[in-house]
Amino acid sequence: MRKTDKKIDNAIRNELIEVCDIALISVDGFQWLTHEVNYDRFPASLKVVCVFNTDAQLLALKQQEQDVFLRNLIKTHLNKVNVVLKDVRGQVQFDSEEACERSHGGKWVLRLAN
Repeated sequence: MRKTDKKIDNAIRNELIEVCDIALISVDGFQWLTHEVNYDRFPASLKVVCVFNTDAQLLALKQQEQDVFLRNLIKTHLNKVNVVLKDVRGQVQFDSEEACERSHGGKWVLRLAN
């Protein structure tokens, strides 16, 4: 990773920490989030995954349109550090601990690699 990539990654991480803190208070069932990026294809390769505890909470998120709230929150925070998501629906994804346990034995490294 180049020095400039590290600076961008730190800025992204700091903004996503703020998003996480807000989501923990505001969105029922939200547990944590992570991001991955290939800086050779940045920003199109940036992917943010928001994780919920159960599949039911994930379903409720979508029914209550809290997914829109979270996507907008992430987009707004990343814009602060000049990171523009062109495909926010594709680049911000949602998952659950329950689904990871069921399909990957709780091993997020394997699940996120797909």
